[in-house]
Order: sequence, then structure tokens, then C-alpha cells
Amino acid sequence: MSCTCGKNNCNSNEETNSRREFLALGLMATLAAAGCNSDENPFSPEEPVALTGEKVKLLSVNGEVIEVDRAFLKPVPDMPSLSNSEERKGMPNKQFVMVIDLARCKNLKKCQSACNHMHQVHPGQSWIKVLSMEDADHTAPYWQPTTCMHCDEPPCVKVCPVDATFKRQDGLVLIDSDRCIGCRFCMAACPYSTRVFNWGEPGLTAEVKDQHYSCETSMPQKKGTVGKCDFCPDMTRKGELPHCVSACPNGVFFFGDMNEDSVSNGAETFRFSELIKDKAGYRLMEDLGTKPRVYYLPPVNRNFPYENGLETQAESDKLNTSK
Repeated sequence: MSCTCGKNNCNSNEETNSRREFLALGLMATLAAAGCNSDENPFSPEEPVALTGEKVKLLSVNGEVIEVDRAFLKPVPDMPSLSNSEERKGMPNKQFVMVIDLARCKNLKKCQSACNHMHQVHPGQSWIKVLSMEDADHTAPYWQPTTCMHCDEPPCVKVCPVDATFKRQDGLVLIDSDRCIGCRFCMAACPYSTRVFNWGEPGLTAEVKDQHYSCETSMPQKKGTVGKCDFCPDMTRKGELPHCVSACPNGVFFFGDMNEDSVSNGAETFRFSELIKDKAGYRLMEDLGTKPRVYYLPPVNRNFPYENGLETQAESDKLNTSK
């Protein structure tokens, strides 16, 4: 098609652009009812507003073109940048993994406090636990940070009746609290006891409380649902490390991608395969066949004596951990 200006489809392009602008304006408004007379104007404010004098053309729900003052337009709510389906799918070409060096842990619990703060975890609960461990009666005790293992064969996913717990293509196991019904089957199935149940209302800030729930941030937490470590996929999308990794002053946590064969704690970077081989890395309860994505390096040549970590233990716990 051509016109007198000598350009093909010029009228068609102008009409298309005009229509796009028109539809864009229409999407900015919230149409709650049809029509636009003085008695049934869906844009009537709850409180008096100062008119701007600028008229905006919109499309009503029954297809009529209407004009309203821009002052009547309601702001578009803060929508999530990723859809639920995108969050559940995960990041392509990634296989995330974590390595925890037990020789460096001093039980400072900086990882725990950072995780609790950034996810606004319910008071009294923690997604990361630092446990006092001892392999045998006559061996030295050590501190073991314990997170969700993000298993390749996660029993929690298999028992969830509503697909609230799911595994992504990048290896992460996450929870969709919008689907969670609080049956706690996943908690019973997890052999690592890394999940917690929100019995009460989480202590959320006003800003977070009104946000749309995101599987990647695990916020806002909801009463009657299960929560756990998520490996901070929202940080990973930005090219940053999980909060527990960046918060630890001793470089205990290493996080990375198995496809790239690289893990880092922010200050040091290693080849994942070489680190696990050279330092005899292992996984917890490997005989269960869950194939965890969290690897541990044995507590040999420790940076700190076990007793130093007792300073951050609660008095009630000291009775059970002191030697």
C-alpha cells in the first residue's frame, strides 16, 4: 500500500502508533464499572482532589471512549518484575551450588542474622542454623552452618500436594507461599530439618507487607505457611552473592555455578571441582540419595578454636555444647 507522500504504509503506521498510545493510557487507569456519567464515574475520587485541567482519553469496559481529568487517575500498583511462571522456571544455563568450609566457622552467626533480616523471618526462627557437631566421643567438636540443601532429588517436592514446593531448572528448591496450604508434609519429608512453619504473623515492615509475594525473595512471609533458605535467587539475578555469603567475615560460604565450575565467597574464587577434590568435600546424608547441592569441607587446620564460638551461644545452649 502507498500514499501521496511516497512512503509505504504511512497511514497504517500512524494508526498503529496512535492506537498504542491510546491503549497505554487505558492501562494506566483502573476501570471498576462501565459508563462515565456524573453519577457512575468509576474515576470519582474518595476524597476531593485538585483538578489539573488536563484531559485523558480512556477506553471504558464497555468499549466507549471517555475523557477524565488526569487527577482522577489512580497510580499503577507496584507489580513484580518477574511473573510467577518465570520465577518457578529459574535461570537458564545455571546450576547453583554452595560450599561451606567448616574450618573457618567461628559461630559468629552473621550469616544467620543477615538472612533473617533480609527475608524478615518470623522472630524466634532462623533459616540458617549453626549447629555444634561432634563426629565421635573422642573427636573435637566443631560448628556447622546448616541451610536448605536444595537437593537434586528433593523429598519435600515429591510429597507436596499442591505444588507449592518446587524445583527449578537452575537447581534451586523454592516455596510458593501463595499455594502453600500449611500441611507441613514437606517438613516431615525433609531429612535435614531446615524448614520452619510460620505459626504467627511475621514481623513485616509496612513496605514489605504490601508487596506482591515473590518466590525469589520469599517475601512477604505469611502466617500458616512454610519458609526456608532460598539461596537468594533475586541477588543472583543481579550478579551478587547470597546474603549469608556476603555477611560472613570469615569467608565460610562459597557460592557459584557448577556449569562454570566456579565458586566464590566474594574475596576468593576457586574451581568448584578442584576445591571439592583437593579438600575432600562431602555432602550430608549422601546415602539417602537426595543429592544435596550443599558441600562441606572438613574442619581441619581450623582458623579458630571451637571454644571461641561459645561466646555467641545462648546460656541455655552453652550447657549442652561446652566441654
